[in-house]
Amino acid sequence: MSLNARLDPKSPLPLYYQLKEILRDAIVSGVWKPGDLVPSEHQLQADYAVSRNTAKKAIEELVQEGILTRTQGKGTFVAAPKLEQALTGFYSFSNAMLSRGITPRVKVISLKESAAKTTVARALDIQPGDPVTELMRVRYADQEPIMLETSYVPTALAPGLAAKDFEESALYSVLSSDYGLLVSRAKEIFEPVLIRDYESQWLGVEAGYPALLLDRIAYTAAGKPVEFCRSIVRGDRCRFYTELL
Repeated sequence: MSLNARLDPKSPLPLYYQLKEILRDAIVSGVWKPGDLVPSEHQLQADYAVSRNTAKKAIEELVQEGILTRTQGKGTFVAAPKLEQALTGFYSFSNAMLSRGITPRVKVISLKESAAKTTVARALDIQPGDPVTELMRVRYADQEPIMLETSYVPTALAPGLAAKDFEESALYSVLSSDYGLLVSRAKEIFEPVLIRDYESQWLGVEAGYPALLLDRIAYTAAGKPVEFCRSIVRGDRCRFYTELL
């Protein structure tokens, strides 16, 4: 199965990149739809008269970008569209998923009190070494791990927080109902990173996959920082956008 577009050996663009863009265009234009099986590396070799390495690299980069997905023993398929989230206001991951008809789920990996390291202390306007509650969770969308999230809350503001059940209750709801700490705004900083070994085991992808590092400081209406959260978001499954007016 070949597409109409051809590779240009005289182009300054590498052949693998040209092939990758041909495959991407077939997906974007709807020739191939989510769940469709795409041609194998061997078939692409034959269709486009390229080396196996060229075909392999084109496929691998689309897999890393989340455009394609591999299933062991079955082949390579068009992936489901990425989850999009606007950056135009304060948002909830669970509510964002529910609005798309997706079932959110949370798995608590660790919940304990610890001493604030310098980065955490600066974000929360406390002293290094001050006690904080450290909550590490994996967030899922329809059983697929999407985000590895670690939250830090000053123990002085929310004593006993480490005894709460955060698989059944949302952190901000507990802070509001049990401690009178209503989160009204947040500052977020994004930067691209690669998933590391220990993160890969929780996110279900190989180390080296693209991701977004998201640091968030949540504040009360009075400007008091109540949470510092560091998240690793799968770049192959999520993207964020904003509109400029």
